[in-house]
Amino acid sequence: MYEGTLPHRMGIEFLEASAERVVARMPVAGNTQPYGLLHGGASVVLAETIGSTGAAIHAGPERIAVGIEINATHHRSATSGHVTGVATRLHGGRTLASYDIEITDDQGRRVCTSRLTCMLRDR
Repeated sequence: MYEGTLPHRMGIEFLEASAERVVARMPVAGNTQPYGLLHGGASVVLAETIGSTGAAIHAGPERIAVGIEINATHHRSATSGHVTGVATRLHGGRTLASYDIEITDDQGRRVCTSRLTCMLRDR
């Protein structure tokens, strides 16, 4: 039986979190998700988690997310250590927030780049 949220189960550790920038890292080796994520898939989960976190902070309590789109490109697999993700806000308006996200391995090599767009509406 798995307990807790997906970020907690995957070992995601937030290092910085604001509407402008979110930084988090997670271990690559030893990730055992019940749905069998590959290393590339884990990078997308990290990208979606940090992009969504930035969008939620941007939205604040008066708006909610009604849709998320993420486009990702994998550059290489990270097979040991940690991957670190940096989400930087590109656009933040009343109805839309978008983030560019780069995931790197412990050697600083790009593992995945992505863009997340979150549609927002008033509560």
